[in-house]
Amino acid sequence: MKKTIAVLNQLRKKGLIKNYAIGGGIATIFYVEPFFTYDLDVFIIPSGTVKKQNLILLSPIYNYLQAKGYKWKGEHILIEGVPVQFIPADEFEKEAVARAKAVEYEGIKTRVLAPEYLVAVLLRAGRKKDLEKIEKLLEQTKIDRRKLGAILRKYGLSKKFDLL
Repeated sequence: MKKTIAVLNQLRKKGLIKNYAIGGGIATIFYVEPFFTYDLDVFIIPSGTVKKQNLILLSPIYNYLQAKGYKWKGEHILIEGVPVQFIPADEFEKEAVARAKAVEYEGIKTRVLAPEYLVAVLLRAGRKKDLEKIEKLLEQTKIDRRKLGAILRKYGLSKKFDLL
């Protein structure tokens, strides 16, 4: 994982992405007791877009990684043995990336979604495994409930959260 994070930082340093934050299961593990998770979800703010069509260009990222010898496996690209899924951030996720926590993992700096945003992102995805992660976060992490409530209201997720 350490080498994978170093590659993510290279993408940022080279200007292939403006910013990133780790989400999903790996982000959850930063806050709760470890559990099995398969891949590394990385929310990115890409550098390139085609303005007329408002398309997000990920090909420069993938071309760079493939030139470095990293291969595709299904919907993931294997970076230093870790399956990575790049998720271009929408407006909500851009806010989550901007407010991500700077952390260190084995001496390498990285960014992880703050727990309140992580709960909201997982809630919006709404899969059973995401709801289980939310439960762990609420039980094992200090969540700023006021901040979480504001995020949920802003993005229309309050009712969905109340159903948990």
